Amino acid sequence: MKEYIINAPQLQSLQKRAGALFVWAVCWVMWVYLLIPLVTLSSWVLGDRKMINEMRWFGGYKSLLELMQIYVVTLLVMVALWLCWISYRKFQSRVMHPEAHKIVNDTELCAFYQVKADELQQCRNVSMITVYFDDHGHIVHLDPHIDR
Repeated sequence: MKEYIINAPQLQSLQKRAGALFVWAVCWVMWVYLLIPLVTLSSWVLGDRKMINEMRWFGGYKSLLELMQIYVVTLLVMVALWLCWISYRKFQSRVMHPEAHKIVNDTELCAFYQVKADELQQCRNVSMITVYFDDHGHIVHLDPHIDR
């Protein structure tokens, strides 16, 4: 059985692969951005001499509180953007696309997926089907299992 499309990036469009790479890079940058201040804070709390001198140089405890405020505001902005994105996607999924209202008959279905009408009917009468794909994502063979 062939890999799913998520494990076979060659089946994804170039736009989807570039988008996934961009999201991956943004997530790693945000992770590093959020992790560096925590490492600095823990080094200072654990008594690292170099970090203690650096904290004194940058203004000590008051400067730390100002940085923590910036840190919290950044987190809140990220959460707000994330919630806006979720709301947008939820609203967008409610909108019915015109293609969803198109009724397709068996002949068009068989022509689109390049399967025979008797194979389609046989697959409708069973509860489990194994579908085999080629390297380009086209259906090669349908293997119906377990009758209803």
